[in-house]
Amino acid sequence: MSLTNFHIPYTLPIVLLVLALGLKTPTLVRAWKDPDVRATTLFLLLASAVFLSVAPASIHYINTMTGVPNIAAPWAYSLLTAFCGSCLTMVITWRDEPSPRRSIRIRRIWLIYLGIIGALWVTFFLADAPTERIYDLDTYYASEPWMREHILLYLGAHMVSALVAAYMIWKWIPRVSGGWLKAGLVFLQAGYAFGLVFDVAKLTAIGARWSGGNLDWLSTKVAPPFAILDASLVGIGFILPQGGPFLQKWIRDQRTYRRLRPLARAVRTVAPPAARARVGRFAPLDLRVLQRQQRIHDALLRLTPFLDSVLHQRAYEEACEAGHRTEHAHGIAGAVAIRAAVAASTAPPRADGQAGSAALAARTRTGLDDLEAIARALHRPRTVEAIWQRAALRESDTSHV
Repeated sequence: MSLTNFHIPYTLPIVLLVLALGLKTPTLVRAWKDPDVRATTLFLLLASAVFLSVAPASIHYINTMTGVPNIAAPWAYSLLTAFCGSCLTMVITWRDEPSPRRSIRIRRIWLIYLGIIGALWVTFFLADAPTERIYDLDTYYASEPWMREHILLYLGAHMVSALVAAYMIWKWIPRVSGGWLKAGLVFLQAGYAFGLVFDVAKLTAIGARWSGGNLDWLSTKVAPPFAILDASLVGIGFILPQGGPFLQKWIRDQRTYRRLRPLARAVRTVAPPAARARVGRFAPLDLRVLQRQQRIHDALLRLTPFLDSVLHQRAYEEACEAGHRTEHAHGIAGAVAIRAAVAASTAPPRADGQAGSAALAARTRTGLDDLEAIARALHRPRTVEAIWQRAALRESDTSHV
């Protein structure tokens, strides 16, 4: 069996699951005592192992390396059974609050599914299956003693887990208000529905063999795509409620970090009072955002004696007269005041710090949103420069009058 038989439908879910597992690994290292984190990591491990094992190329490789025909069957079915148990425990972990009752239920599920896994290996070694069957093992050995029980064990465990999980989610989903969690539960329901189609197709083909018919195409052609859809949608359903908020926060932090760059550059010439703690390029994004915000706040604090509230107000008026919206006008006015303060910071502090104090108070009241508006304004330095010149000219005219 060449690697060309490792079909793309199997490859894509494996890549996505391994990527999700890689993203989850730092969280596992930091919070391995958290049952939700452990359950999610175990789920991802088992899901990745299932997809790796059920691909035709992998089945042939396992059989060849061990020298035991069809030993890939109990191996893959054991992983699939453990995956089913993991799905049930994940739903219970999400749905129920931590309690001794929840722990007992999870423990019972694992005991049941570990017992099924043990039975899978016992029935396989009791059976006589000397001919390697990569695509049609379920129907080829449907009537073989012990292989029949072996096949029914994994199909029964899969079907029961899908029905029980679907029922629990159906009872739970009306009480769920979170968007990401509800979306994940919808994917889970769809995945379990496709899983039941897989089970029905397999059992129908096996039943046809028992009655002397031949509907092997249901097992070899119809069932596999539904199995891939089942595992893929269930994987998405479990990843989405945790990965969705993480991705949303990462995008928000990335946007904030990028937006604040012009403002950070504008004030970086202001000397810090002490050596700054360095955060590497590969540090967590939220830490880099926090450091950038802190540096901007520190720089603005040191610029307080040079901030001109009169210039800020006139720049705001000029921006409004130029047709800018209120929020954008505030941002332009802040950018003008900061650039002027940076330019004046090499001169001795003004004797009257009243203007600086007023400007600082206004900046403090508006908070971080103002900083982002200022940073957005600095993305267009020509506009800021033009408003600055007009505000300075108006101040000059007022002084002459």
